[in-house]
Amino acid sequence: MRGAMRSGWTVCAVAVVLTAAACGGGGGSGGSGASGVVSASWGDPANPLEPANTNEVQGGKVLDMIFRGLKRYDPKTAEAKDMLAEKIETSDSVDFAVTVKDGWTFSNGEPVTAASFVDAWNYGADLRNNQRNAYFFGYIEGYADVHPDTGEPKATTMSGLKVTGARTFTVRLTQKFSTWPETLGYAAFAPLPRAFFDDHSGWLAKPVGNGPYLVDSYARGSQMSLRAWAGYPGPDKARNGGVDLRVYTDNNSAYTDLTAGNLDLVDDVPAAQLRNVRADLGDRYINTPAGIIQTLAFPYYDTVWNTPGGARLRTGISRAINREQITDTIFQRTRTPAKDWTSPVLGADGGFDDTLCGDACDYDPAEAKKLIAEGGGLPGGGLKITYNSDTGSHKDWVDAVCNSINNALGDDRACAGNSIGTFADFRGQITQSKMSGPFRAGWQMDYPLIQNFLQPLYYTNASSNDGKWSNQEFDKLVDQANAESDPAKAVDTFQQAERVVRDQMAAIPLWYQNGSAGYSPRISDVALNPFSLPVYNEIKVS
Repeated sequence: MRGAMRSGWTVCAVAVVLTAAACGGGGGSGGSGASGVVSASWGDPANPLEPANTNEVQGGKVLDMIFRGLKRYDPKTAEAKDMLAEKIETSDSVDFAVTVKDGWTFSNGEPVTAASFVDAWNYGADLRNNQRNAYFFGYIEGYADVHPDTGEPKATTMSGLKVTGARTFTVRLTQKFSTWPETLGYAAFAPLPRAFFDDHSGWLAKPVGNGPYLVDSYARGSQMSLRAWAGYPGPDKARNGGVDLRVYTDNNSAYTDLTAGNLDLVDDVPAAQLRNVRADLGDRYINTPAGIIQTLAFPYYDTVWNTPGGARLRTGISRAINREQITDTIFQRTRTPAKDWTSPVLGADGGFDDTLCGDACDYDPAEAKKLIAEGGGLPGGGLKITYNSDTGSHKDWVDAVCNSINNALGDDRACAGNSIGTFADFRGQITQSKMSGPFRAGWQMDYPLIQNFLQPLYYTNASSNDGKWSNQEFDKLVDQANAESDPAKAVDTFQQAERVVRDQMAAIPLWYQNGSAGYSPRISDVALNPFSLPVYNEIKVS
């Protein structure tokens, strides 16, 4: 999902204010203010809560509670399991026949049908609707007609989508993509009720979904209240009465409220509290691997970073970074030094390989000096790592990375941080191709496939290829991998493509990020899924 760590979203001026209703209250003890209701830290979503328009973490938390799609990713293993899909069949990995399970409804009573998916996907893809997740439908035939790169759309629906019955529809892709069904647990592929189209403004004011929770009320900048839907037909019903998502602009304040007994759950323990979190919370602190990787990206549109010796230069910079020391001292082991460009949550069968980066990710000052010199030296005699200073405590780790580089090169002026005040300004400069040196980047997986860690970031002109890196061999291997009908062969071919990323050091992998959370003694059965999000529906309130 696209969030602060992942490129692709901008701040939207639309403020969604849901119709006021009772925000919990009455009875109960602890931080929630309502019996059986969990209180949790949160941040206002950047965009309206349309499934195809939400690509950041905070909005994604809500979508995961109020929607269910054809697939759902297992909260423990990340395996894509059938949810509303009765079956998805194909003989050629291009044409797929989908059957939707019977008996599912939206919370307003509308049945979930094949048209609920087809209409939602066509809406999400249409350029005129300005949906930030539109490109997820890019594999479907006819996408270019509804979402052209330039000019006006030629159609309102994709030719590759056909409703064939009340619960059946077909999908034709533009190329073979054997693992395409496994992408369908992503929120952009959620179904939508007719109410979304018939009264769009009303739906935005109070979204209606088909998941285990209902939106009760939302006051922007304050709180969103969700309540368990008693009529939810799925197997993963809420085990609590609801969740109050409280807006915090500073996660240190949220942590203070947690330790004071005024909040039940914080799902992003601030770096400043990591030294004390075990003493404060004991076993109520969670630190688990997540599908997130942090990297340094480069502006390949700047000729000084796109030279014949550039791969040696970038590999030298990588070898000047002491990942072990930084993850121990700055992150208190809530990060793990990166060994490839994916995530350990994929597992070996899914494409994770802790030997793939090899020496290129090992700290070696002497080799770093040698490679940087062979690569033509640091452009202009030094480098500045650009980051935003308003969220995430990025200054600490950027300073640590620069100190490591400076120490390796024996030059206190070789590297320095370059702070940009806000995330919006930071993203604006990136999307306008105004970076003049390496910049912080990261990726939180949309779905647990090696493809998702490679293609969106490094394929020529891909949606999140912010540095504009391009390599024909890499593109060819990705196309071959997508066409493989054997999942094991597909993974192997993707790893061949990843070795091209390594050999060219297209981006420098830094560390894998863990999910980090703390909770009050009032709640139990708290866990983070492989996307680092709380599994809200499984939480119990004592």
